[in-house]
Parts: sequence; structure tokens; C-alpha cells
Amino acid sequence: MKVLFIGGTGNISTATSRLAVARGIDLYVLNRGKSPLTVDGTKSIIGDINAPEQLSSALAGHRWDVVVNWIAFTKEEIERDIKLFAGKTRQYIFISSASAYQKPATHYLITESTPLFNPFWQYSRDKIACEDALTLAYREQGFPITIVRPSHTYDTVIPVALGGWTEYNIVDRLRKGKKIVVHGDGTSLWTLTHSDDFALGFVGLLGHPKAVGHEFHITSDDVLSWNQVYKGLADAVGVAPNFVHIPSDFICQHWPDQTGNLLGDKAHSAVFDNTKIKTFVPAFKATIPFHQGIRRTLAWLEGDASRKVINPDTEKELDKLIEKYERQR
Repeated sequence: MKVLFIGGTGNISTATSRLAVARGIDLYVLNRGKSPLTVDGTKSIIGDINAPEQLSSALAGHRWDVVVNWIAFTKEEIERDIKLFAGKTRQYIFISSASAYQKPATHYLITESTPLFNPFWQYSRDKIACEDALTLAYREQGFPITIVRPSHTYDTVIPVALGGWTEYNIVDRLRKGKKIVVHGDGTSLWTLTHSDDFALGFVGLLGHPKAVGHEFHITSDDVLSWNQVYKGLADAVGVAPNFVHIPSDFICQHWPDQTGNLLGDKAHSAVFDNTKIKTFVPAFKATIPFHQGIRRTLAWLEGDASRKVINPDTEKELDKLIEKYERQR
């Protein structure tokens, strides 16, 4: 297959690129050239997808079996892609988000038919608008869509709610014995998926003729409480954690920037039914539990000092939040 990744050098897409090349896929990656390609066997196309008028020469003569956009976030970007790739690809895969699913949920188990509704997070509403535009294009024009909704997927990031992701703050706090904020009482359920596991399901959808017109989430079946997530991280770091449990409403009241992240996502339990992806891709099975995956993440981060980014603003917000909560108590 001849496949184009728009993006393709990120936390999830890099693992997928590795597996795609290993499976013999002829993989091209379109990006601006600011992030080097780290997967041997990929072919680079330098260009800015947000300036399609500049891409005509770079994309001229190409027709694709699959186009995957890893970095589309708005309806306008989707409408641009529909114009750019209509008649030039047999399948267009949009990376949406499991945060688009109904908040708060009316049923504990999330399937692909769970309604899309998130009044707390603009990011999620934009993803829903993207899906709506693609569904309309499929119905009216036959534009060959497949929609994938990753949940909390990690490899080169730390998958916690506060002080992690692309920041190293939480590891630094753990090592210094500082207090660690866990939202709520830490007993709500959450699903973490390693990028290598996600790649198994995703690559199986590339060029899959029966996947056109369908939506999928691809997640692990290993469900953890948030207390287990933070304890697993602390164990990997090799320290005993000092947790402070703070209600999500309190966090968002005093740190409004976290409203989407918490009330629009992580404050709610997320347990997924993966029957659909297993039906379409029988080989899919997540095999990397969090207690192993997080050690791989820490080893990667600590392999280069430049990756251990400590954000001073995050540190101030965390300390201020803890002080306010303990003073009120």
C-alpha cells in the first residue's frame, strides 16, 4: 500500500509508522521538516498542510491508498482535506478523540455508538465538528472516511492528569518528596493504552475496505483507578508517593485552564468495549500493561536531559492549588 501520514512524528504516530514500515507499507510523511523523521524506511514530503496552495507540486502525481491526518483539529481543516484529497485516496483516516464521547456518561461502558457530546471542552467539540463534516462528505460525496478515536495513549509522554504529558514536573516532584495532586478520590476508572499496542489495531485498519464509513476506538482492556495510575508511576520512579486528593470541581475553580482536561475528560470513568476493532482487526490485542509501559516511557525521557522539561508555571499552579485546598480544609 502507498500511505500518506500528515504529521507522523508524534507520541502515537511514531509507533504506528514503525509498524507500518515493518509490515511493508510504502509510507510517506508530510510535515514541515521541523521534526526529523526517526523511523527508517519512511519517505519525507516537506510541506505545510495549512498552506495547500504550496503543496501542489509536492503532491502532484501522487495517488494514495490511505491518507491519515494526525493533526487535524477543526472543521475548516477537514474541509480543506476533503477538497485536497477527494478522488486521490481510497481511504481517509481522521484521528478524533475519545474525549468526544458523552460527558457525563449515561452508561458505564463506552462503545462506538455512545453519543458524542462534551459541554466542557472546546477541543472535543471541535473534534465532533470534524467528524460531522466527514460523515456528511461520506454520505453526500462518497468521500471514503474512517474515524479513529484514541483515548489516553502514551509512549513518549507521562499519562497523568496534572504535571505530566509533555512535562516532567510530576517525576521531579516525586523524587523530591513533594505532594502529588490526584483529582477526586482517585477511585474513578481510567484506561491507558501504550502507543505500540494502539499501532497494532490502527495498522490493521489501513486499506481495510470494510472499515470505510466506520468509527473505531482502539484502547487497552487494562482498566485502572487513578490511584493505581499514580501509584504505578511512583513505583516506576522508585519512591513512596505523597498524594493529596482534591475534588475536580475545586481544581477547576482555582485552575480554570484544567476544566476541559478534567470535567471534559479525566474526572469521568472511561471503560471501553473494544469488540468492534477486534472484529475488524482480529490480530489486535493490547499486551503492554501500564506498570511495564511507564518504565519504558521513563527510560526514554531520561535518556536525554532535554526531554526532562520542568514547567515553572505548572509547578507554581500545583503548589498554589495544594496550599489553597489545605488552607480551606
